[in-house]
Amino acid sequence: MGLLSKTFLWTTPKLVRLYQRMYGSLVGGDDLPINMKGDRDIEYSWVVAHIPEGGGVALDFGSGPGWMALAAARKGFQVTALDMMPVRWFYVHPGLRFVQGDILKSLFPSNHFDLIINVSAIEHVGLNGRYDVVDAKPDGDLEAMAVLKAVLRPGKLMLFTIPIGQDRTFRPLHRVYGPERLPRLLDGWEILEQESWLKDENNLWVRADEGVALAREPTPLCFGLGLYVLKNARSD
Repeated sequence: MGLLSKTFLWTTPKLVRLYQRMYGSLVGGDDLPINMKGDRDIEYSWVVAHIPEGGGVALDFGSGPGWMALAAARKGFQVTALDMMPVRWFYVHPGLRFVQGDILKSLFPSNHFDLIINVSAIEHVGLNGRYDVVDAKPDGDLEAMAVLKAVLRPGKLMLFTIPIGQDRTFRPLHRVYGPERLPRLLDGWEILEQESWLKDENNLWVRADEGVALAREPTPLCFGLGLYVLKNARSD
């Protein structure tokens, strides 16, 4: 979600058109049905508002070409941005490096990071047909969360955003997390702060009760946003 700015040359024209509809980027896009336009404004502002002071070592998981890694680097973190696809930035920063790879391939040692940024990325893990993923892993998202928990130091934070609504999987696009899968995804994490957002009838993002957001029927074109500050509850 929110990834139309990524390199989509690998996609079929059908998928490109779908993402254009999701983000209102067709001619006359403002007249499209309720869509995801503006989701990154909500997610990025949440992350920036919660990046802790003090620095350390950080991971921006599923970074794409976004600037969350740069925001963390400006707060004093040494940041590794990780993505399955190549990324091009129009800047360099001494606290920022990029690694192309798969989080499930044991790229990082245990207890390595002081902060993880995870913006609408986990819902794609294991869904084949995107990001060069060939082998489907139905629980790839749960496996990735376990890896992230292992590489994050106990008691440290993950700034986390995901699609929410009734539980659905829209292959090969993304999962939507609801009452069934969301607790499995967050198992072993302590929720310090949480917000839910939905699009209203005017196609504007508004705060919503979590129960209301999780009960809404999602579509491939529109779903809710769950925003979380998570603390790694693992103890070694």
